[in-house]
Amino acid sequence: MFERLQVVEERYEQLNEYLSDPEIVSDATKLRDYSKEQAGLQETVDVFREYKRVNKELDSAKVLLKDALDEEMKELVTLEISELEEQIEPLEEKLKVLLIPKDPNDDKNVIMEVRAAAGGDEAALFAGNLYRMYSRYAEMNHWKIEVIDSSPTELGGFKEIIFMINGTGAYSKLKYENGAHRVQRVPETESGGRTHTSTATVACLPEAEDVDIEINKEDLKIDTYRAGGAGGQHVNVTDSAVRITHIPTGTIVSMQDERSQIKNREKAMKVLKARVYDAAQQEAQAEYAANRKSAVGTGDRSERIRTYNYPQNRVTDHRIGLTIQKLDQIIDGNIDEIIDALTIEDQAERLESLNTND
Repeated sequence: MFERLQVVEERYEQLNEYLSDPEIVSDATKLRDYSKEQAGLQETVDVFREYKRVNKELDSAKVLLKDALDEEMKELVTLEISELEEQIEPLEEKLKVLLIPKDPNDDKNVIMEVRAAAGGDEAALFAGNLYRMYSRYAEMNHWKIEVIDSSPTELGGFKEIIFMINGTGAYSKLKYENGAHRVQRVPETESGGRTHTSTATVACLPEAEDVDIEINKEDLKIDTYRAGGAGGQHVNVTDSAVRITHIPTGTIVSMQDERSQIKNREKAMKVLKARVYDAAQQEAQAEYAANRKSAVGTGDRSERIRTYNYPQNRVTDHRIGLTIQKLDQIIDGNIDEIIDALTIEDQAERLESLNTND
């Protein structure tokens, strides 16, 4: 581990030299890439240097203890040694976590797709609840949220809603939301008071930048048509709606949320890039994902990952067996407790994999 940390520190110093080089500073692409890489190494280097400092002080204290002549000095030095030793283990554990290969998408913005599944109108209402939960969570983190496309229902839910969350680290937090979410509650329309079970699916995609994926114009089929909506709203007499098909992968994105064809095309391309990039990422990680003990971070859309039980005010995340008796707070956007638990589990499994490979 320490050899690896030494390499990280050397690379950090090398990047310092690069970022002082006038040729690098004048090259916007290299400057951005090197700055980003250095920022990614900063915390690891800081903790490693703190670890080395504590060890150096510990060694000096042990030498001092051997040379101490009076009991009072021995007691003071012994106390100092004890305090320094208490700092060592937490720093070592933190360094182990920092050495886990970072998901390159963690700092990216997120495109989220929430769709009603089994359960009809109640599933659509639940999809609306999930959208509000993520919106509130984004607000708490001071992230910007933008609706890209939506299909609202008359009762106030959504058949589907696609939205982007812009904010540093958004994907690192929300990537664990991929999968089928299940709700158990008594619908307002249920006269008999029976509890119904409905589901909605959530897809969380990292926003694909131009440097991440290249899509050739020749691989695209673009169709335009007239937008339509419930009750005549948003109906357009021009061909403003856009459907883009990525021929190599068969990925199709339709967009009619905007009255402008240009804006619909821009939004559709943004979602298309994210989906194609996500599919490529999933394929590349398939071998690694197959060895995982749970579905954390695999992006499995079909697996039931979480249950929201309203009568018991309970939320259960089935991947890690976590049950929390405060659904009212969670559905209002306070999901950090769940996300933190999933992050810790993910880190533990990645660390185990790292140790196994070593």
